[in-house]
Amino acid sequence: MKNLKPITLIPALHMGNDGVLEAETSFTNSDTLALILHPNPKAGGDMNNKVITTLFRFCREHGMNVVRFNYRGVGKSSGQIEYGDGEFADSLCVLDWALAQTGVKKIWLAGFSFGGFIACRVADKILSDYPDLVIQQLTLIAPSVEKNDPTGLTLPKATLMIYGDQDEFVKPNIMADFADDFGISTKVMNEAGHFFHGRLGELKALLQI
Repeated sequence: MKNLKPITLIPALHMGNDGVLEAETSFTNSDTLALILHPNPKAGGDMNNKVITTLFRFCREHGMNVVRFNYRGVGKSSGQIEYGDGEFADSLCVLDWALAQTGVKKIWLAGFSFGGFIACRVADKILSDYPDLVIQQLTLIAPSVEKNDPTGLTLPKATLMIYGDQDEFVKPNIMADFADDFGISTKVMNEAGHFFHGRLGELKALLQI
């Protein structure tokens, strides 16, 4: 396994020969890779979002290999923001790159808001096209399943969703219905909004390996 600087530019040939995606990595000798997907880039979401940082620290503290990155058009990443298929393709690019770096067969996949919906799509893709890869945990933090339709996706049994009952961007009842439809284990934080302001420590304590 290569020793890498924490911030690196990952080759992103799906965007052209000069395409890159900006990422932060923390690689260990763990047999698990954590991939963390950030919220809506059109609303300023990036890999330094506080919820994403909380997820990253959780994974690092538990000794996992962990990668967070900026989608296309964010930070130093190439291309233009798309809010959809482009960010999904970016996520698969980073997944493939990180798997090649670490050689692991287990993944801890997580996403916040829009990133939560993209994480659902990535999980579905892993289950169908990555037969040697095991999803240890899919963690969805207030996933954007109101503006983005998860119908037809297949999610792993080891899926956990966390959201606040005062979420102002994704209706809590929509997330509850999503959990019922997919049989997802759910933890609801009382009086917490979409960004979990002042509640990140509580959020972190609810995460599972």
